[in-house]
Amino acid sequence: MTLVAKPQSMRFDAPLPLQSGASIRGYELAYETYGTLNADRSNAVVVCHALNASHHVAGVYADQPGSEGWWDTMIGPGKPVDTDRFFVIGVNNLGSCFGSTGPMSVNPDTDRVYGADFPVVTVEDWVDAQARLLDALGIETLAAVMGGSLGGMQALSWTLRYPARVRHAAVIASAPNLNAENIAFNEVARRAIVTDPDFHGGHFYRHGVVPKRGLRIARMIGHITYLSDDVMNAKFGRELRGAVGEAAREVYHYTTQDIEFQIESYLRHQGDKFSEYFDANTYLLITRALDYFDPARHHGGSLTRALAAATARFLLVSFTTDWRFSPARSREIVKALLDNRRDVSYAEIDAPHGHDAFLLEDPRYLAAVRAWFGRIATELAS
Repeated sequence: MTLVAKPQSMRFDAPLPLQSGASIRGYELAYETYGTLNADRSNAVVVCHALNASHHVAGVYADQPGSEGWWDTMIGPGKPVDTDRFFVIGVNNLGSCFGSTGPMSVNPDTDRVYGADFPVVTVEDWVDAQARLLDALGIETLAAVMGGSLGGMQALSWTLRYPARVRHAAVIASAPNLNAENIAFNEVARRAIVTDPDFHGGHFYRHGVVPKRGLRIARMIGHITYLSDDVMNAKFGRELRGAVGEAAREVYHYTTQDIEFQIESYLRHQGDKFSEYFDANTYLLITRALDYFDPARHHGGSLTRALAAATARFLLVSFTTDWRFSPARSREIVKALLDNRRDVSYAEIDAPHGHDAFLLEDPRYLAAVRAWFGRIATELAS
């Protein structure tokens, strides 16, 4: 059975206080829902998205047969998060470029496009906005919140900001904060964007241009970190591309413009695609939110003390070849939760795909999630 997705939007006029001390009013949140909310409104699951994803979590749009949601392998009728049993909600984060209010939107206080003036947002701000959406939908308590990567950080934040509203939390391929290496990758990507001559201090919309060169490089850097060394070698190795490769085998004096390895071609293709649909200011905002997230910061650096507020039951999943969000980072969260005597299930999947593994159809991974959500469904039915 094909799940048909229907985009929705909700407007909020009351100001939302932000962690920065600023606030935002007159904003909209784009979202989608799948399945049916039960009579006591107890089967809702919020799915939080990662950097370049959106509220389109599962299914396809009726008029776009190839428009599968980014986690369609995970969510739908009969899938690990079974929409015959759960009411799933995907929400597009504030500051995004996929329907929620962001830098490309008009600031109601100035009647001009926000651009670089869009306020700094954090993981905590996104969770607060999602909570307001749930309030409007009449949902007090969540059966579960889940997310991968940056979405996993949001799921973790949900259990700390609204512990009484979350019964279960799935934190997948994530971390309690970014290490210095991850922050460094984000900074290099941001510098590629802000030094693009077409960036214009973030107000490029007024100039009718897009800093595509910077966006391409930022995406190429990101893709390198999402894939494992094993996958890159298996898919691309040192192979040269098509006719270029044939010519290079016969001519041994190359120029830097002539040679194109398969991996170069792949990265350029990904960069080109990304620059056509993603907003540069959104990229800066979201990577900064990643950098800032650190629940232990306000507890003397102690993750154990930070997670003491959480009362949910947890599932954590990591992947052996994910060097961006390594299993060691998930185990930090597991240890801190166990220190607080919380109920935790942990799966470390031996998968070759790197960070992208959380989006792929690994049978062991999907089985672990299916079993965990199956227990939640049984609890709801009892």
